[in-house]
Amino acid sequence: MSEVKGEYNNRIERYNLTAIALHWVMALLIITLLALGYYMVDIPKGVPNRADYFNLHKSLGVLATFLIFLRAGWRWTHPAPKLPSNVPGWTVSAAWWSHLLLYVCMVLQPLTGYLSSSFNKYGVKFFGIELPKWGWEDAALRDLFMKFHHLIAALLVALILVHILAALKHLLVDRDGIFQRMLLGKNESTKTT
Repeated sequence: MSEVKGEYNNRIERYNLTAIALHWVMALLIITLLALGYYMVDIPKGVPNRADYFNLHKSLGVLATFLIFLRAGWRWTHPAPKLPSNVPGWTVSAAWWSHLLLYVCMVLQPLTGYLSSSFNKYGVKFFGIELPKWGWEDAALRDLFMKFHHLIAALLVALILVHILAALKHLLVDRDGIFQRMLLGKNESTKTT
């Protein structure tokens, strides 16, 4: 393999089908949860069906929690493919840290939401099935966990935007095949520049 820029083929390792499916299902679910969360908090109390939005948000949050742990377990037992050798060290480090922060937020976000709901009278229902409360009715604790829930949501939005911009850079600017690792399709040698 020649070290001259633009003159070598570099075989790009791809994620497996399970990792790809979990990535895109989680992406869709998290974006839905964020959009629904930001929408529902502006619905005035007393509006018919307001509770339906909150219950849907909580149900999807519980589903996301299960998928997050499934995805983390899969990632633990199936490490991510190595990046091509021509990727700069700072990019590798930035990718590692941003992915770690995404996983931390994906765990803390539903946890703080569940705790906030555990300290109010409504609790959490998973598509109509009442789940155990981890607390008692306490407005101060409910509000504290909800503040963390909101802060983590803002951080999650920022991290998702960075993730999307980095992916688009790999696709449109670098054209190094890294974006394609998370798409369905056969593994092909990718010409890097």
